[in-house]
Amino acid sequence: MDSIEKKGVAATYELKPELHSLLRERISKILSQWTGLQMAVQNEWGGRDSHHKSQQLVLDILFWFSHSKAPHHVEDLESFLHETLLLSFNTEIEDGSIEEVAEQLMIMHEELLR
Repeated sequence: MDSIEKKGVAATYELKPELHSLLRERISKILSQWTGLQMAVQNEWGGRDSHHKSQQLVLDILFWFSHSKAPHHVEDLESFLHETLLLSFNTEIEDGSIEEVAEQLMIMHEELLR
């Protein structure tokens, strides 16, 4: 990882508009591979609309990456994921996967910026 990724800060410039659909697809793929989130969705820990809530999470992360002018910090994304899981899915995940998923998302976003 380069020094930007180690600090958890993405570049402050915006993603090209033509890459937004690719960003959405990659966010969706990363979240679909997250066991903790998928367990919450499959077991409807967020209620009968758990699947919809997981799709909304993809859109919320996309919005966070594409509409923020400030630098992105991995710690902010971790907090957002933790809060979303707690409030939307009544789930607390303490296996380190929130940090892992946040880091994967940040790295993927930085790669698209390049």
